[in-house]
Amino acid sequence: MPSSAIVRHLVEASLSGRIPSALTPSPRAIRPVAATGISSIDTMLGGGLPLGAITEVTGPECSGRTAFALSFVARQTQSAKICAWVDVSDTLHPESAAASGVDLTRLLWVRCGVNADTQGRPPSPHAFSLPKKYFEPPTIKKGLHGGGFGSHPRNEVRGLSDAISGFMRPEIFEPRCAEPQRRVQPKREIFESTPPQPVRPNRKPTPARKPWMRIEQALRVIDLLLQGGGFGAIVLDMGSIAPEYAVRVPLATWFRYRAAAERTCASILLLTQCSCANSSVELLLRFEPGDALREETTVFTGIGYCVEAVRQRFLQTSTNVISLQKKPPQRANSAHWKSQATWAGSR
Repeated sequence: MPSSAIVRHLVEASLSGRIPSALTPSPRAIRPVAATGISSIDTMLGGGLPLGAITEVTGPECSGRTAFALSFVARQTQSAKICAWVDVSDTLHPESAAASGVDLTRLLWVRCGVNADTQGRPPSPHAFSLPKKYFEPPTIKKGLHGGGFGSHPRNEVRGLSDAISGFMRPEIFEPRCAEPQRRVQPKREIFESTPPQPVRPNRKPTPARKPWMRIEQALRVIDLLLQGGGFGAIVLDMGSIAPEYAVRVPLATWFRYRAAAERTCASILLLTQCSCANSSVELLLRFEPGDALREETTVFTGIGYCVEAVRQRFLQTSTNVISLQKKPPQRANSAHWKSQATWAGSR
């Protein structure tokens, strides 16, 4: 027996009570996958997105990231799972999500930066706010039959004469006759010259709500969702955040999310413009800008997209047989798919 094998046997024998197989690498964990609803992408990924891991989807604007995430969330909600969508920039359109097949009754939509006016800052332009009177209970109206609308008509007529006399005041109603009226010339306005004010350099206005504040709020929400558990998929939409803000998230945060996702078996879908989670990501997808389909000459029918699997940590192999060819067949790491307009119909 070689000396290295003897040393290995002695070390593992001495540590067998505390650390079994100390020098033996742990087997690779092949995670279960969930279908995304897009056949070409599911074929490329070998079934879909991994469960209990972080999947990062990168790409510029209008590259199909949101449509891909909505398709995945739709499949999760249709299988009776609860999902969460943490919207950092408040850009999710609920009508589009419902049209994609998402069950909104099983979706938790968290809008970051909407209630920013509590700290003296103006709310988000996409915020939907109602006046305060709509949140206060209406006062009890006493009228006909112990609670009708309005008082007795006799009481309403009592103030009619006073209202008409007030309306006929001279400053409001001036009687005119056929005699010519004398015109009163207005006084000429005199403008006095003021000394010139010193020119101050232009200062850029401070933003009402910095992106980093919304990112911090979104990260705290993700912590609460992972601690509570019970979510099949959690989408962190940072697609509208500039890369210089997204890369400021510490790597320890993504590592903590990765460990929590493994414990709760939740799929975390991260939408960004550039990769920022690094080694904590199990699957990295890069989307390219889409092109309009040329199926019709005058009607817009949809957009064609291209996606590439940049990094996939663990690949499930269907057989243990090693090929004797010099160059084994390569796995396809790119796919094409298209999103079709609602009015285009099935083709």
